[in-house]
Amino acid sequence: MSLFNVVLFEPEIPPNTGNIIRLCANTPCRLHVIEPLGFELDDKRLRRAGLDYGEWQDIVRHRDWATFCEYCGSARIIALSTKGRRHHSDTQFNENDFLLFGPETRGLPQEILTELGTENIVRIPMLSGSRSMNLSNAAAVIIYEAWRQHDFCDAI
Repeated sequence: MSLFNVVLFEPEIPPNTGNIIRLCANTPCRLHVIEPLGFELDDKRLRRAGLDYGEWQDIVRHRDWATFCEYCGSARIIALSTKGRRHHSDTQFNENDFLLFGPETRGLPQEILTELGTENIVRIPMLSGSRSMNLSNAAAVIIYEAWRQHDFCDAI
């Protein structure tokens, strides 16, 4: 059962992706990755990261941004960016939203942020002078806020 879609745009660091795979396996989220990846996403590497087959078998891979957008159709995409003006906690997350996260070293490209529009870009509050949060930590903050808004449906 997927309530939300978590999307990693060109992820670069395998442990972050591994953490997010485990996060999605334990929440009502389906994981999508947009290529190219900064590493190989194969059985051997995922097993070495301690992931069970069931945790990563349902990952949806997209060849590029255009292919991903075609897949989404008219579904809402909410991007996480330090350039966002609205806090994540001021956003109403809806069922089937796509929650988009950029690559660790460079974030989402400006063209994508422009395409999505400022109303679909959120940020996690941080102390002044902070650069950014770790990708898997940021994903956890956003996913749990979205799930909380839906009363943690299907949680044990």
